[in-house]
Amino acid sequence: MIFKFKIKQRVFKRLTLVAALVFVLSFFTFTFVKAQVCGTDLDCQISQIQKEIDALSPAQEKNKQDLAALNKQIADLNLKISKLTSQLKSLEVQISGREKDLVYTKAIFDEKAKDHYTFLRLYDPITPFLFSDSASQAFQEIVLRQKAADADRKTMEEYASDLSSLKVDKENLVKNKASISSLQAQVAEKQKFLAGEVAKVDTYLSSLSAKQQELLAAKSGSFIASVGDSELADDYKASIKGFRESAPSGSFAVFSFGAYTHRKGMSQYGARGRAQSGQNYRQILKAYYGKESVGKDTGGTISVSGYGAMDFETTYLYGIAEMPSSWNMEALKAQAVAARTYAYRYKTAGTTICTTESCQVFRKSKSDSPPSAWKQAVDETKGQVLEDVVTYYSSTSGGYSTTSGWDTTDGGGGSNFFDKSYEKIGGSPWAYKAWYRKGYTASGDTCGQSDPWLNNEEFTDIINAAVVLKNGSDDRVTSTSTSCWGGNPYSYGELRAKGGVNSVSSISVVQGTGTTNEVVINGSVRLTGAEFKQAFNLRAPGYLMVPQKGFAFFNIEKK
Repeated sequence: MIFKFKIKQRVFKRLTLVAALVFVLSFFTFTFVKAQVCGTDLDCQISQIQKEIDALSPAQEKNKQDLAALNKQIADLNLKISKLTSQLKSLEVQISGREKDLVYTKAIFDEKAKDHYTFLRLYDPITPFLFSDSASQAFQEIVLRQKAADADRKTMEEYASDLSSLKVDKENLVKNKASISSLQAQVAEKQKFLAGEVAKVDTYLSSLSAKQQELLAAKSGSFIASVGDSELADDYKASIKGFRESAPSGSFAVFSFGAYTHRKGMSQYGARGRAQSGQNYRQILKAYYGKESVGKDTGGTISVSGYGAMDFETTYLYGIAEMPSSWNMEALKAQAVAARTYAYRYKTAGTTICTTESCQVFRKSKSDSPPSAWKQAVDETKGQVLEDVVTYYSSTSGGYSTTSGWDTTDGGGGSNFFDKSYEKIGGSPWAYKAWYRKGYTASGDTCGQSDPWLNNEEFTDIINAAVVLKNGSDDRVTSTSTSCWGGNPYSYGELRAKGGVNSVSSISVVQGTGTTNEVVINGSVRLTGAEFKQAFNLRAPGYLMVPQKGFAFFNIEKK
């Protein structure tokens, strides 16, 4: 019996494919949770970044599920190997038995060979004729002796064939044993590697240093800017106009689409742009919330944090400071209905509503003396609310909302989506901006960084930081501005020595549906939008940042 052993290559191709799926960057594909407003409270910010780290668990859970599926495949393969091993053991027993049989056969054969040799030496062909009664009897004896001789030759040939077959089968047995041993080692090694990679992600999630957490907390955004308080929170150097006119040749700048935002519901600057484009408040609400307002009895009081009970319509809503009263009336009416609907849930539940951006901004001074346009918007929409929807809103969503899609004149994206965005029409100073100040005001601290522009060496260093982080956690990948952030960051040379590029000669940004999909450097280094954003917020000098929370939607400009 010749045993043939073969493991099909497609099993290992499948293992390789699953391995690739487990570790293709999802590694830095973050799913963030909505954070409470922390202001400048660093402890709160660090707590929030920990929540963001915890939110990585869904992606890691997917990795673990993939590994579990892979382990099942490996278990099946091990079962097949076990069966083959059993067959090899059975073959080994058979070969051992055949060896014993051949030993016995050899003894008989040796005896026959001896007898045959003796017979040939002593045999006289005349003898049968001398001692037989007749010629017929003599010929019968000769024939019988010939048959015996033929049988002996056949026995010798079969024995030689068995010896040859046994030798081949034993050689195959040794090879198959070695093959199985090698396969078992490969499977064990692959399983160990993949389990180690998943464990590496777990380790990464717990290994971000306090300094890195502090940086991410400070630069990833922890509040929603109020249009009513900071309508003009932009400056020339942060604008694309300032970059193109004033930045030195060879400079880079990262421009974000949108500001500190959850990207849900209504964009206030988008509502302004829609109103300026001729839409009424009902159309605006329909665009952002998918519903039209209905009439409700909104009379009575609401409990307001720090103030107690007050009239819902004529005191509380008059004091909402979420949109400048100088804006188009239809935008103001859309804001009034959205604010009323948001607060109506608290009113009907009998719970207290806060007065900050964690709920919606209320100003007692504005309530005591409401601007005429805002008062008109509240009065003319009295009782109107949207049913079965939480009316989230923010100043600027970057031209895309997770609840309503592209906020553009044709409802689509594309390479020119920004030019078509209602936020640009509405004049949002944050629709496309480079962020380099602490917070969102034009007077925020810059940590000595007078503009958001980076030279080639500085930008190359950020790319190298992303490459290093992509290969695993490293707590020395922190901001080079130690005067503001402290710590022991790598120098440019030290970080470059750990892997990356020497300079940036070309860069392209691949946009997706409301997110940045990929950044390609020098045609070969590829980073996801999330990977670049994390490295940028950790490594960029001063307060340079992509402020968006929970997503990455930016562009990189080069002069």
